[in-house]
Amino acid sequence: MIHARDLTRTFKTKTGPVEAVRGLSLDVAEGELVAFLGPNGAGKSTSVRLLTTLLPPSSGSANVAGCDIVADPAGVRRKIGYVGQGSGAGQYYKLRDELLTQGAALRMDKAEAARRADALIGMLELSGMEDRIGTTLSGGQKRRLDVALGLMHSPQLLFLDEPSTGLDPHSRANLWEHILKLRRETGMTIFLTTHYLDEADTMAERVMIMDNGLLIADDTPARLKADLAGDRITIGVGNSDAAATAELAANLPGAREVAVDNGTVGVTAREGEALLPEFIRRLHERGVAVATASVRRPTLDDVFLGLTGRSLRETAAA
Repeated sequence: MIHARDLTRTFKTKTGPVEAVRGLSLDVAEGELVAFLGPNGAGKSTSVRLLTTLLPPSSGSANVAGCDIVADPAGVRRKIGYVGQGSGAGQYYKLRDELLTQGAALRMDKAEAARRADALIGMLELSGMEDRIGTTLSGGQKRRLDVALGLMHSPQLLFLDEPSTGLDPHSRANLWEHILKLRRETGMTIFLTTHYLDEADTMAERVMIMDNGLLIADDTPARLKADLAGDRITIGVGNSDAAATAELAANLPGAREVAVDNGTVGVTAREGEALLPEFIRRLHERGVAVATASVRRPTLDDVFLGLTGRSLRETAAA
């Protein structure tokens, strides 16, 4: 559905050229839900604008939904839906009228647009709000309307640019319930950018991480966390036993990042829950009394921290 090779985008500024995207290559298969992560300034939004034909690339190529983004941008736009960060609906227009206007902009037949608008209103649980204007809608209702606008022409591929930013937890969950239901019913491909790591972790089959204009990771959330972060095992022992505990920790299969702090020993390793019983058994054989033991599963933020030395949560908040 998306096939990009060596995409670049350079902006001219008063202080000189800025390389926002530096050789982006990626593939997204039909039906996938892919999360695209990165801090502000990483080139994430610019990459989305390149793929959706809102910006021309400085070099490189991309084929989106079967159409070339440079040679046939109109063809790309006919086949994709795009839900941007800001609300796409007018504040003083009726909800159903907004959908019909979107249909007209897409050159849909009036009867077809009316049928599609009514279907989306039902699917996204906006029934009874057809005559309400934008200023009277809640944040969650506005975002569901934005999704409906992006789906008016039944696109094969939907770009969601931080769709749940600013929503309360209940509205976020409700929005995602509707998006995932639509995906199950239509088999639509979704390309998602988000600052909410739990969304990427639980919703996406694949996660791509971008930093400084480059794609630095691309895999399933589980493999990224296992390979690039690992579980953190923490063992509490007496100060006199800390050195022996650290020695054993360093010899665990795949162990790394062993740290000792006031009688507590931490070690990062793959499959920490499976390793913990064996670790405790070895400590018992050495005569070390274990006071506490825990395993913390890694997050995608741990992956980003391991790759860049920075926290994605901190950079997103900044």
